[in-house]
Amino acid sequence: MNKTSPIDLCSHRSQLLNCFALGIALFLTSSAFAQEDSLKIRGIYDAALTEGRAYENLRQLCKDVGNRLSGSEGAEKAVRWSKAKMESYGFDKVWLEPVMVPKWTRGETETCYLLPDRTPLKVLALGFSVGTDGPLEAEVVEFQTMQALKDAPEGSLEGKIVFLNQAMNAKLIDTFSAYGGCAGGRVRGPSVAAEKGAIGFVMRSLGLRADDFPHTGVMYYSGETDSIPSLALSTNASYALSQYLEKNGSARIVMEANCEFHPDVESHNVVGEITGSTYPNEVITIGGHLDSWDVGEGAHDDGAGVIQSLEVLRILKESGIKPEHTIRCVFFMNEENGARGGRAYAENCRERGEKHLAAMESDRGGFTPRGFTVDASSAEIDYLAEWVSLFEPYNIHFIKKGYGGVDINPLKESGTPLIGFVPDSQRYFDVHHTENDVFENVNKRELELGAATMTSLIYLIDKYGMPEKIVD
Repeated sequence: MNKTSPIDLCSHRSQLLNCFALGIALFLTSSAFAQEDSLKIRGIYDAALTEGRAYENLRQLCKDVGNRLSGSEGAEKAVRWSKAKMESYGFDKVWLEPVMVPKWTRGETETCYLLPDRTPLKVLALGFSVGTDGPLEAEVVEFQTMQALKDAPEGSLEGKIVFLNQAMNAKLIDTFSAYGGCAGGRVRGPSVAAEKGAIGFVMRSLGLRADDFPHTGVMYYSGETDSIPSLALSTNASYALSQYLEKNGSARIVMEANCEFHPDVESHNVVGEITGSTYPNEVITIGGHLDSWDVGEGAHDDGAGVIQSLEVLRILKESGIKPEHTIRCVFFMNEENGARGGRAYAENCRERGEKHLAAMESDRGGFTPRGFTVDASSAEIDYLAEWVSLFEPYNIHFIKKGYGGVDINPLKESGTPLIGFVPDSQRYFDVHHTENDVFENVNKRELELGAATMTSLIYLIDKYGMPEKIVD
């Protein structure tokens, strides 16, 4: 039987005591950092909720500027307003980045009637639709899914108007997943219908609520031969048309739209930054898209996102926080019908030789914040997720794998971790791309909570860096 000498035992006890002491020191250091960060985050939330500018700035953008479709005078007015607003806050740099954008106009208000009584159906033209060149009358053929439309025999829809009556899947808790399951019908449905011989296309709006607000949104033609007029029916109008078809076996509608394409025009991303004190060439980008559809005021989509991103810089500056890395706010142009602003920004960053530590986008509405989704490596996601406990007092419960955002997605090519700010999505598709997306439908406190949540994560990333920067 082996025995331990008194000297060896003392040595062993000494090592244990040293390890214990080191563990206590690390624990106390970690606790001190956690306490310091908790207090700093509490201060950020206090500033956003009691001294915030987000709600008033959103009111100005919605009411003084209005909707902002790329290529429109409203979009250019928004560019001027945004640059002046950033300059008024005294950021280190503010500039405009030119980007060529498409120009499409809706023209006179679209109409649609159900014959023979000319019962009006609420409609909006889909973005990039051609006009009807006068009233267009034809028999309607209904399809419940995009797949059913694809499976229709070639030529079977000759001279008809296709009615795609595909509803979002109400079983999906994540309404963006429900939207994604139907959006392909809007984007490509008209071309598929034209290939089968259709002369017009109408579809059920992409929303779950029963109402009279049709939803517009972008669609693309595959070629000139499939350019047929394309409208979105409100959910109530879709139900009425479907019920009429079920009762009568057939239906005819008259649709009219006056849409036009124009040559591309120059517009701009609007950029403001606080230059990093230690790593000026290492950038953390935050942003949303300044453009909106040409109906409503673009309050949730994406006025809320750009204003929250602006508020991040304003809170950091007015709180006296001096970031080590450059924190840059970008109001991207042309997300809704081209995403050219995001691509132009990524290319400009490459030309400047900048390194991006991370990029964050807010483009899911100004509702109650829930967490973040991250498009990055597993190590980077796990690293960011370690901070979830700091957000729990504010009912923010996840940082997990997921999508970043349309405008920041081109930065992925350079290896930039992409972060999507996630608010509660249950009400988002009540207003998305409709006349109902107005300032009055944004809650002040929810908007401010979102700005504070975004600011807090940006603060932590700037303070601690990302995994490749940790050397201690």
